[in-house]
Amino acid sequence: MVVMTAIETEIAEEAARAGADKSVPLRRPGLRFLLGFAVPIVLALGWEAAVRLGLVQGRLMPPPSRVLSTLYQLAASGELLRHVIVTTARVAAGFALGVVAATLVGAIAGASKLTRDLVDPTLQGLRAVPSIAWVPLFILWFGIYEQSKIILIAVGCFFPVYLGMLGAILSVDRKTVEVGRIFRLSTPALVRRILLPAILPEYVVSLRAGLGLGWMFVVAAEFMGASEGLGYLLVDGQQLGKPAQIIAAIVAFAILGKLSDWLIVLVSSPFLRWEDRFARS
Repeated sequence: MVVMTAIETEIAEEAARAGADKSVPLRRPGLRFLLGFAVPIVLALGWEAAVRLGLVQGRLMPPPSRVLSTLYQLAASGELLRHVIVTTARVAAGFALGVVAATLVGAIAGASKLTRDLVDPTLQGLRAVPSIAWVPLFILWFGIYEQSKIILIAVGCFFPVYLGMLGAILSVDRKTVEVGRIFRLSTPALVRRILLPAILPEYVVSLRAGLGLGWMFVVAAEFMGASEGLGYLLVDGQQLGKPAQIIAAIVAFAILGKLSDWLIVLVSSPFLRWEDRFARS
Protein backbone atom coordinates (compact mmCIF):
# COMPACT_ATOMS: atom_id res chain seq x y z
CA MET A 1 0.00 0.00 0.00
CA VAL A 2 2.82 2.37 0.86
CA VAL A 3 4.56 1.58 -2.44
CA MET A 4 1.35 2.14 -4.40
CA THR A 5 0.71 5.41 -2.59
CA ALA A 6 4.24 6.61 -3.40
CA ILE A 7 3.82 5.63 -7.05
CA GLU A 8 0.45 7.35 -7.30
CA THR A 9 1.90 10.46 -5.68
CA GLU A 10 4.80 10.51 -8.13
CA ILE A 11 2.43 10.07 -11.10
CA ALA A 12 0.21 12.90 -9.86
CA GLU A 13 3.20 15.20 -9.40
CA GLU A 14 4.49 14.38 -12.87
CA ALA A 15 1.07 15.08 -14.41
CA ALA A 16 0.88 18.38 -12.55
CA ARG A 17 4.33 19.37 -13.82
CA ALA A 18 3.39 18.43 -17.37
CA GLY A 19 0.20 20.45 -17.18
CA ALA A 20 2.03 23.43 -15.77
CA ASP A 21 4.68 23.22 -18.48
CA LYS A 22 2.00 23.22 -21.18
CA SER A 23 0.24 26.23 -19.73
CA VAL A 24 3.33 28.39 -19.23
CA PRO A 25 3.64 29.70 -22.81
CA LEU A 26 0.03 30.94 -22.86
CA ARG A 27 0.50 32.70 -19.56
CA ARG A 28 3.34 34.83 -20.88
CA PRO A 29 1.90 38.31 -21.50
CA GLY A 30 4.10 38.95 -24.52
CA LEU A 31 3.08 35.75 -26.29
CA ARG A 32 -0.60 36.27 -25.59
CA PHE A 33 -0.34 39.86 -26.82
CA LEU A 34 1.26 38.74 -30.10
CA LEU A 35 -1.23 35.89 -30.46
CA GLY A 36 -4.06 38.44 -30.55
CA PHE A 37 -2.63 39.87 -33.79
CA ALA A 38 -2.55 36.51 -35.56
CA VAL A 39 -6.01 36.60 -37.14
CA PRO A 40 -5.99 40.22 -38.43
CA ILE A 41 -2.43 39.84 -39.77
CA VAL A 42 -3.30 36.65 -41.64
CA LEU A 43 -6.44 38.23 -43.10
CA ALA A 44 -4.55 41.40 -44.09
CA LEU A 45 -1.73 39.45 -45.75
CA GLY A 46 -4.22 37.25 -47.56
CA TRP A 47 -6.14 40.23 -48.95
CA GLU A 48 -2.91 42.02 -49.91
CA ALA A 49 -1.74 38.94 -51.79
CA ALA A 50 -5.10 38.52 -53.52
CA VAL A 51 -5.05 42.13 -54.77
CA ARG A 52 -1.41 41.99 -55.92
CA LEU A 53 -1.98 38.71 -57.77
CA GLY A 54 -4.99 40.20 -59.55
CA LEU A 55 -7.45 37.74 -58.05
CA VAL A 56 -9.66 40.56 -56.77
CA GLN A 57 -9.94 44.29 -57.41
CA GLY A 58 -8.79 46.67 -54.70
CA ARG A 59 -10.83 49.67 -55.78
CA LEU A 60 -13.70 49.45 -53.29
CA MET A 61 -11.85 47.29 -50.78
CA PRO A 62 -8.29 48.64 -50.84
CA PRO A 63 -5.39 46.44 -49.75
CA PRO A 64 -3.77 46.95 -46.34
CA SER A 65 -0.76 48.68 -47.91
CA ARG A 66 -2.98 51.47 -49.23
CA VAL A 67 -4.83 51.74 -45.90
CA LEU A 68 -1.54 51.98 -44.02
CA SER A 69 -0.36 54.65 -46.48
CA THR A 70 -3.55 56.63 -45.81
CA LEU A 71 -3.08 56.29 -42.05
CA TYR A 72 0.50 57.47 -42.40
CA GLN A 73 -0.51 60.51 -44.45
CA LEU A 74 -3.23 61.42 -41.94
CA ALA A 75 -0.81 60.97 -39.04
CA ALA A 76 1.98 62.94 -40.73
CA SER A 77 -0.34 65.88 -41.35
CA GLY A 78 -1.56 65.83 -37.73
CA GLU A 79 -5.14 65.32 -38.88
CA LEU A 80 -5.43 61.79 -37.49
CA LEU A 81 -4.32 62.83 -34.00
CA ARG A 82 -6.80 65.72 -33.98
CA HIS A 83 -9.70 63.48 -34.95
CA VAL A 84 -8.65 60.78 -32.46
CA ILE A 85 -8.45 63.26 -29.59
CA VAL A 86 -11.87 64.73 -30.38
CA THR A 87 -13.58 61.34 -30.68
CA THR A 88 -11.88 59.94 -27.57
CA ALA A 89 -12.89 63.00 -25.54
CA ARG A 90 -16.51 62.60 -26.62
CA VAL A 91 -16.56 58.91 -25.75
CA ALA A 92 -14.88 59.51 -22.39
CA ALA A 93 -17.36 62.26 -21.43
CA GLY A 94 -20.40 60.29 -22.59
CA PHE A 95 -19.17 57.08 -20.96
CA ALA A 96 -18.55 58.80 -17.64
CA LEU A 97 -21.98 60.43 -17.67
CA GLY A 98 -23.75 57.22 -18.66
CA VAL A 99 -21.90 55.07 -16.13
CA VAL A 100 -22.64 57.40 -13.21
CA ALA A 101 -26.33 57.60 -14.07
CA ALA A 102 -26.65 53.86 -14.76
CA THR A 103 -24.83 52.87 -11.58
CA LEU A 104 -27.04 55.05 -9.40
CA VAL A 105 -30.30 54.00 -11.06
CA GLY A 106 -29.29 50.32 -11.18
CA ALA A 107 -28.24 50.31 -7.52
CA ILE A 108 -31.47 51.97 -6.37
CA ALA A 109 -33.63 49.70 -8.54
CA GLY A 110 -31.77 46.63 -7.34
CA ALA A 111 -32.13 47.57 -3.68
CA SER A 112 -35.77 48.69 -3.85
CA LYS A 113 -38.48 46.49 -5.36
CA LEU A 114 -40.89 49.44 -5.57
CA THR A 115 -38.37 51.51 -7.55
CA ARG A 116 -37.64 48.52 -9.77
CA ASP A 117 -41.34 47.99 -10.54
CA LEU A 118 -41.74 51.68 -11.35
CA VAL A 119 -38.60 52.32 -13.38
CA ASP A 120 -37.49 49.07 -14.99
CA PRO A 121 -40.38 48.55 -17.49
CA THR A 122 -39.88 52.04 -18.92
CA LEU A 123 -36.11 51.61 -19.21
CA GLN A 124 -36.51 48.21 -20.87
CA GLY A 125 -38.78 49.81 -23.47
CA LEU A 126 -36.37 52.68 -24.12
CA ARG A 127 -33.50 50.20 -24.41
CA ALA A 128 -35.08 48.83 -27.61
CA VAL A 129 -35.03 52.24 -29.33
CA PRO A 130 -32.31 52.30 -32.04
CA SER A 131 -29.50 54.77 -31.51
CA ILE A 132 -30.16 56.58 -34.78
CA ALA A 133 -33.75 57.27 -33.66
CA TRP A 134 -32.47 59.59 -30.91
CA VAL A 135 -30.47 61.74 -33.32
CA PRO A 136 -33.23 64.03 -34.69
CA LEU A 137 -34.74 64.46 -31.23
CA PHE A 138 -31.42 65.40 -29.63
CA ILE A 139 -30.71 67.83 -32.46
CA LEU A 140 -34.02 69.58 -31.74
CA TRP A 141 -33.36 69.61 -27.99
CA PHE A 142 -29.64 70.34 -27.77
CA GLY A 143 -28.58 71.51 -31.24
CA ILE A 144 -25.73 70.00 -33.25
CA TYR A 145 -22.94 70.90 -30.85
CA GLU A 146 -21.02 68.85 -28.31
CA GLN A 147 -23.83 68.59 -25.77
CA SER A 148 -26.08 66.52 -28.02
CA LYS A 149 -23.22 64.22 -29.03
CA ILE A 150 -22.14 63.52 -25.45
CA ILE A 151 -25.71 62.86 -24.31
CA LEU A 152 -26.28 60.44 -27.19
CA ILE A 153 -23.13 58.52 -26.23
CA ALA A 154 -24.25 58.53 -22.59
CA VAL A 155 -27.58 56.98 -23.61
CA GLY A 156 -25.74 54.21 -25.43
CA CYS A 157 -23.52 53.48 -22.42
CA PHE A 158 -26.38 53.70 -19.91
CA PHE A 159 -28.38 50.57 -20.64
CA PRO A 160 -25.67 47.86 -20.52
CA VAL A 161 -24.29 49.25 -17.28
CA TYR A 162 -27.77 49.59 -15.79
CA LEU A 163 -28.64 46.00 -16.68
CA GLY A 164 -25.33 44.72 -15.36
CA MET A 165 -25.68 46.59 -12.08
CA LEU A 166 -29.29 45.53 -11.60
CA GLY A 167 -28.61 41.91 -12.51
CA ALA A 168 -25.55 41.74 -10.28
CA ILE A 169 -27.49 43.00 -7.26
CA LEU A 170 -30.42 40.68 -7.87
CA SER A 171 -28.11 37.68 -8.28
CA VAL A 172 -26.34 38.10 -4.92
CA ASP A 173 -26.77 34.88 -2.95
CA ARG A 174 -29.04 35.48 0.02
CA LYS A 175 -27.10 32.95 2.09
CA THR A 176 -23.88 34.97 1.88
CA VAL A 177 -25.68 38.04 3.19
CA GLU A 178 -27.17 36.00 6.02
CA VAL A 179 -23.69 34.73 6.92
CA GLY A 180 -22.50 38.32 7.16
CA ARG A 181 -25.39 39.17 9.44
CA ILE A 182 -24.67 36.11 11.59
CA PHE A 183 -21.14 37.45 12.10
CA ARG A 184 -22.73 40.80 13.01
CA LEU A 185 -21.08 42.79 10.26
CA SER A 186 -22.07 46.43 10.15
CA THR A 187 -23.83 47.72 7.05
CA PRO A 188 -20.65 49.32 5.60
CA ALA A 189 -18.68 46.14 6.33
CA LEU A 190 -21.43 44.01 4.77
CA VAL A 191 -21.34 46.11 1.61
CA ARG A 192 -17.53 46.16 1.44
CA ARG A 193 -16.82 42.51 2.27
CA ILE A 194 -19.81 40.70 0.75
CA LEU A 195 -21.94 42.79 -1.61
CA LEU A 196 -19.20 44.58 -3.55
CA PRO A 197 -17.14 41.42 -4.26
CA ALA A 198 -20.33 39.66 -5.41
CA ILE A 199 -21.37 42.52 -7.69
CA LEU A 200 -18.02 43.61 -9.10
CA PRO A 201 -17.33 40.85 -11.69
CA GLU A 202 -20.64 41.31 -13.49
CA TYR A 203 -20.38 45.08 -13.14
CA VAL A 204 -16.97 45.10 -14.88
CA VAL A 205 -18.42 43.08 -17.75
CA SER A 206 -21.24 45.62 -18.07
CA LEU A 207 -18.70 48.46 -18.13
CA ARG A 208 -16.89 46.79 -21.02
CA ALA A 209 -20.17 46.28 -22.88
CA GLY A 210 -21.19 49.90 -22.24
CA LEU A 211 -17.86 51.22 -23.47
CA GLY A 212 -18.18 49.16 -26.64
CA LEU A 213 -21.58 50.71 -27.31
CA GLY A 214 -20.10 54.11 -26.55
CA TRP A 215 -17.67 53.70 -29.47
CA MET A 216 -20.56 52.67 -31.70
CA PHE A 217 -22.80 55.54 -30.61
CA VAL A 218 -20.07 58.10 -31.22
CA VAL A 219 -20.33 57.35 -34.93
CA ALA A 220 -24.03 58.25 -34.89
CA ALA A 221 -23.20 61.27 -32.73
CA GLU A 222 -20.57 62.51 -35.18
CA PHE A 223 -23.05 62.26 -38.03
CA MET A 224 -24.84 65.22 -36.38
CA GLY A 225 -23.03 67.99 -38.21
CA ALA A 226 -19.57 67.20 -36.85
CA SER A 227 -16.53 68.75 -38.50
CA GLU A 228 -14.03 66.75 -36.42
CA GLY A 229 -13.71 63.17 -35.23
CA LEU A 230 -13.27 59.73 -36.73
CA GLY A 231 -16.97 59.64 -37.62
CA TYR A 232 -16.40 62.76 -39.70
CA LEU A 233 -13.56 60.93 -41.49
CA LEU A 234 -16.01 58.14 -42.32
CA VAL A 235 -18.57 60.55 -43.78
CA ASP A 236 -15.91 62.53 -45.62
CA GLY A 237 -14.46 59.36 -47.14
CA GLN A 238 -17.91 58.20 -48.23
CA GLN A 239 -18.84 61.55 -49.81
CA LEU A 240 -15.52 61.93 -51.63
CA GLY A 241 -15.22 58.29 -52.66
CA LYS A 242 -12.18 57.43 -50.53
CA PRO A 243 -12.56 53.80 -49.41
CA ALA A 244 -9.01 53.73 -48.00
CA GLN A 245 -9.89 56.63 -45.68
CA ILE A 246 -13.07 54.86 -44.57
CA ILE A 247 -11.20 51.68 -43.69
CA ALA A 248 -8.44 53.69 -42.02
CA ALA A 249 -11.06 55.30 -39.76
CA ILE A 250 -12.54 51.86 -39.01
CA VAL A 251 -9.09 50.54 -38.09
CA ALA A 252 -8.57 53.55 -35.81
CA PHE A 253 -11.92 52.83 -34.13
CA ALA A 254 -10.92 49.19 -33.62
CA ILE A 255 -7.56 50.10 -32.08
CA LEU A 256 -9.04 52.73 -29.76
CA GLY A 257 -11.85 50.39 -28.72
CA LYS A 258 -9.42 47.60 -27.90
CA LEU A 259 -7.10 49.92 -25.95
CA SER A 260 -9.95 51.34 -23.88
CA ASP A 261 -11.33 47.87 -23.17
CA TRP A 262 -7.87 46.71 -22.12
CA LEU A 263 -7.63 49.73 -19.81
CA ILE A 264 -10.84 48.71 -18.01
CA VAL A 265 -9.55 45.15 -17.63
CA LEU A 266 -6.20 46.42 -16.35
CA VAL A 267 -7.75 48.77 -13.78
CA SER A 268 -10.28 46.19 -12.54
CA SER A 269 -7.86 43.24 -12.33
CA PRO A 270 -6.48 44.07 -8.83
CA PHE A 271 -10.04 44.09 -7.47
CA LEU A 272 -10.83 40.66 -8.96
CA ARG A 273 -7.78 38.67 -7.89
CA TRP A 274 -9.84 36.85 -5.26
CA GLU A 275 -11.82 35.05 -7.97
CA ASP A 276 -11.13 31.33 -8.31
CA ARG A 277 -12.26 30.92 -11.90
CA PHE A 278 -11.84 27.93 -14.17
CA ALA A 279 -10.30 30.00 -16.96
CA ARG A 280 -8.56 33.19 -15.98
CA SER A 281 -8.02 35.77 -18.71
